[in-house]
Amino acid sequence: MNLMTRLAAALALTLAASGAHAANVLVVLSDENHLDLKDGKVLSTGFYLNELMQPVKLLLDAGHEVTFATPQGRAPTVDASSVTPAYFGNDAAQLTLHKDLLEKLALTSPTASPVVSLARVEQQGYARFDAVYIPGGHAPMQDLLKSPALGRLLADFHKRNKTTALVCHGPIALLSTLPDAAGFVAKLDAGAMPATPKWIYSGYQMTVISNQEEEQAKPLLGGGEMKFYPQTALVRAGARFSSNAPWTGHVVVDRELITGQNPASALEVGQRLVERLK
Repeated sequence: MNLMTRLAAALALTLAASGAHAANVLVVLSDENHLDLKDGKVLSTGFYLNELMQPVKLLLDAGHEVTFATPQGRAPTVDASSVTPAYFGNDAAQLTLHKDLLEKLALTSPTASPVVSLARVEQQGYARFDAVYIPGGHAPMQDLLKSPALGRLLADFHKRNKTTALVCHGPIALLSTLPDAAGFVAKLDAGAMPATPKWIYSGYQMTVISNQEEEQAKPLLGGGEMKFYPQTALVRAGARFSSNAPWTGHVVVDRELITGQNPASALEVGQRLVERLK
């Protein structure tokens, strides 16, 4: 019996006694541990610790089941630069708490990770999931934004008005639902501006890490430069972009979408997600 099964079993009696409904939330992460930059440079990255674990802890504490998936079913990678108290309100105890939970889940373990592939999720049926959550870190910029499997999943959730929550670089994954996501991204990669396509999220108000924040975060790229910024891409696709002051929390809710602007928004995104599941 794996840890997630044990957690679910331990909570079952409490949930049954209270009459609460345990939802099943799908958390989608990138398979990638890097982002290709301009001029052949490469950034080592992955998911941000707080962006994944703050919402996941809230979900587990509320008694919900969490299923983890990546496009290929490989164990995801935590961005080492995110393992710092700075992303937890400079609270070292909170960092330790969430880091320990990640280790208990064995999510990043090459041999023991509970992660499944999106193909497996599709085989099991999207109907078994009540919501989806996609955290940030730069890794989603490498694969999630053009994953056909993720595009099918998100389109199904959109059609059924199921809660779809994303934070920081995570909202770039919404591009996967474009009719030709790969072609759209290829043009952005080449420095061209693609035509505005038909998009299921066209006209939605949403947020994502802003161009201003990306400019301020350039030193984290080790002298490299991103091929394009998420804000530019989502606006080109048809999003109505909303932002707050750099590095302050900002969450936007529009229909089924819950989006957070930056790492400081992750906790509120998790809170909004848990509230929706009530």
